[in-house]
Amino acid sequence: MCKAEDFERCDYRSEGKMGFKFLGRVKKLKSSILKTNAWLFIIRAIVTALVWASAVQLVGIWLIRGPSLFKVCPPCPQLELPAHAELAKLPIPIALPPKRVYKNNGYLMVSCNGGLNQMRAAICDMVAIARYLNVTLIVPELDKNSFWAASEFQDIFDVDHFISSLRDEVRILKELPPRVRKRAVYSLPPISWSNISYYFHQILPLVQKYKVVHLNKTDARLANNGLPLEVQKLRCRVNFHALRFTSQIEEIGRKLVRILREKGPFLALHLRYEMDMLAFSGCSHGCNNDEEEELTRMRYANPLWKIKDINSEMKRLEGLCPLTPEETALVLVALGIDHNVQIYIAAGEIYGGNRRMESLKSAFPNLVRKETLLEPSDLRLFPNHSSQRAALDYLVSLESDIFIPTYDGNMAKVVEGHRRFLGFKKTVLLDRKLLIGSIEQFSSGSLSWDEFSSIVKEAHADRMGSPKKRVSIADKPKEEDYFYSNPHECLQLLDEPLRSR
Repeated sequence: MCKAEDFERCDYRSEGKMGFKFLGRVKKLKSSILKTNAWLFIIRAIVTALVWASAVQLVGIWLIRGPSLFKVCPPCPQLELPAHAELAKLPIPIALPPKRVYKNNGYLMVSCNGGLNQMRAAICDMVAIARYLNVTLIVPELDKNSFWAASEFQDIFDVDHFISSLRDEVRILKELPPRVRKRAVYSLPPISWSNISYYFHQILPLVQKYKVVHLNKTDARLANNGLPLEVQKLRCRVNFHALRFTSQIEEIGRKLVRILREKGPFLALHLRYEMDMLAFSGCSHGCNNDEEEELTRMRYANPLWKIKDINSEMKRLEGLCPLTPEETALVLVALGIDHNVQIYIAAGEIYGGNRRMESLKSAFPNLVRKETLLEPSDLRLFPNHSSQRAALDYLVSLESDIFIPTYDGNMAKVVEGHRRFLGFKKTVLLDRKLLIGSIEQFSSGSLSWDEFSSIVKEAHADRMGSPKKRVSIADKPKEEDYFYSNPHECLQLLDEPLRSR
């Protein structure tokens, strides 16, 4: 800088040049810093995008192949109940899979028929069919005209989770778009036990022609066996991941399990001895004359139940009837079940009431039901909705230390398969034909108690839900093992071959 005394001689131009050089350096420094920050921001954005992309890919792989990637050990055959088990945990939120982009061939509407678990299996089938026809699925309509008086889909299942969790496989809408609502809808019941080629060659052309096709019956419309592995995997994914009950049902279900678990281990008994089951099957063993007449009237009054004239006793001896409460008590004692264990009755109202439950209550005094464990205010959340209450029984049955169904209906089959998926949890699959024959011999004095008990234990030592290959019978799909009771394609251990039953 110029000093005061040299004011006259000072060259201010040279001083100005020095100032401008300094300012130029400052500007260059700022520019360099800004460029560095910009590159850091770009690198950080790229890394974040890569992390999210990897997470989405891993989630997609886990959802499709997860069950086969983890080794689980089959349970030991003993019937001792464990001291405790962990409660089911809330599902961990995960990133949504990316949407699948495909040319939409049209819209598929479906009406499910039957009880809760019959409809559950049908929903899984219909998702798989929609995926491989490249059509948009409308959220399934549940049966509201049957004995079970089902609710709407969203009253039982988490509809938003159902739609979003499958969006990488199939587009699902809650209702038809306005532009196609006025179109004529082609409605038909598909052929039962069909393979995927039937839907490609028979149903897809109808969708392409009419744009909206309505399948008005969906029970057992997809084959057990002979399907591509991808179809079987998708059925499992829908059943075990996408079909989540509503938060209200899940919350009450967890409350039931918590109450039971606080008192120790428990057994879930699916005692299928309700009025509708007996009327449908024609099984009336142990009923009085008035009850038999009431059941017969109900069967004849229902147009959907085609077989009217049924020989109850002959059907029972063939093992085609649900065990009575009295027969069930004998079997549980013969199996060596602890008399003091909690037994949760996973069923509706037992036909004949307390009179028919006396033997079972005497042998196992700790019988409980949702109605005895929950507050009336909890059950008031589900007024006149038997399917919602059946969902509570489903959740408790999944968590039980042992599950025993007395009849191989849809509830028993679907719970059996779900428990296999959860690690081959102990499920006693009763051989009713053998049991009825043995009970008759024991009742007549032909077998001693020790002989009877020994026969029962030996017959069921290998019928506890352990890993086994599903039975396939060509041209006889009804006699095959049901896919949803043993979806072995989703469960097969990597280093252990499956055994045939």
